[in-house]
Amino acid sequence: MIQKFLLTCTYIGMSIAVLAQEADKKKVISRLAERETQYGQIAQKIWNYAEVGYKEKQSSLLLQETLRQAGFTVEAGVADIPTAFVATFGQGKPVIGIMAEYDALPGLSQDSIPTKRSLGGNSGHACGHHLFGTASVAAAIAVRDWMKETGQKGTIKLYGCPAEEGGSGKVYMVRAGLFSQADVMLHWHPNDENTVSASSSLANKAGKFRFYGLSSHAAASPERGRSALDGVEAMDHMANMMREHVPSSTRIHYVITNGGKAPNIVPDFAEVYYYVRSPQRDVVADVWSRLEKIAEGAALGTGTRYEAELIGGVYEVLPNQRLANVMGANLKAVGGYTLNASELAFAKQLQQTVGMQAVDLATTNQVFMDRPDPSGGGSTDVGDVSWVVPTVGLGTATWVPGTSAHSWQAVAAGGMSIGRKGMMVAAKTLAATAMDLFKKPVLIEEARAEWLTKRGGAEFQYKSLLGDRKPALNYRD
Repeated sequence: MIQKFLLTCTYIGMSIAVLAQEADKKKVISRLAERETQYGQIAQKIWNYAEVGYKEKQSSLLLQETLRQAGFTVEAGVADIPTAFVATFGQGKPVIGIMAEYDALPGLSQDSIPTKRSLGGNSGHACGHHLFGTASVAAAIAVRDWMKETGQKGTIKLYGCPAEEGGSGKVYMVRAGLFSQADVMLHWHPNDENTVSASSSLANKAGKFRFYGLSSHAAASPERGRSALDGVEAMDHMANMMREHVPSSTRIHYVITNGGKAPNIVPDFAEVYYYVRSPQRDVVADVWSRLEKIAEGAALGTGTRYEAELIGGVYEVLPNQRLANVMGANLKAVGGYTLNASELAFAKQLQQTVGMQAVDLATTNQVFMDRPDPSGGGSTDVGDVSWVVPTVGLGTATWVPGTSAHSWQAVAAGGMSIGRKGMMVAAKTLAATAMDLFKKPVLIEEARAEWLTKRGGAEFQYKSLLGDRKPALNYRD
């Protein structure tokens, strides 16, 4: 009888604790909802700044100041990157980290309307990182407030991560040991639906190949010239032939960033910017090595010389199912949102534009679990983080369903209320997930056990695909 009584008391105690935790979550979520306008204004400022990788001075400072005002200690300029920072509240274990991004993409200036119209700038938030950074900061502040009110022990950290778009900002932060302070890392990304999945991403290496030749009059004395553009075009031709002889899941992209100044001048300088992607980083490394040999051959064949600069290099994401289950449960509890009349009209008009897919607009109010992440075909420097600490992320519908990332349609939706609504879904889910991890250390232990197994045990040693190069702070110049 006594044993049964004690078990009953234990069960009742656990039930009360669970109820209290759920009540705390509801309070935190409610407060975040009340602050949607405040955080929407911050996101809109960053949307207007539209600063590209490693140039996000105003965006980074705005997020830092928001965190300082909320009681965080902020260390700026970490990992030799002026726009990177780490904000901290609390002390001791566990340490839960949240990643924030805030870089824009070049060449995608767009107004927040459902027709294509540039605002006259040179860049735009076509991947929604203005929302990403703001929601992560909002979640960190919400968790901080809960910790202070309840006396919860542990540490919450917000990692300000610049230059995700090709600059591999987090890789340098990993190399500096910043993420090794955390027990779990959380992140999210704008999307056209609400989803949590334990899927991976593509590893990636990126860099610029610069060819140098001899200028000459293209009509009067072409024999005296050696065209750097010929070197670039020869390289591109051979790279395109190589596509037949790489794994089918490999992606090779390039853009000629400098092809000369005038047709009647033999170009003495030309530059091409390459990406190589694959689900496995060893395949990326092999294909990149072959690409370098192609560049060498192109230079020899055209009588030019070349230089290669490795700019970006990221691992594939190491997924964690245990953490995905925790985050998924919270996303389901938070739920999506419904488009109002004006948002619905905006969405219907946008879906008629070139490049959009006809997708059910009700997906903004649905949550999808355990299916491949639609953004899984991309690359992210979150991958490197996931190999040094257990990591999990989600996507929320900040764009009109059917929108592709890196499009003017993504910029448009991200600059109006649809983007803000999706952003707040992410903030609430991140905060609730962090609270679960603080209150239930066993979740962290289970996630770490899975992570160690998938990573290859204690023998695994992280080695950056970038080697020891310093941050490419001017890669967008």
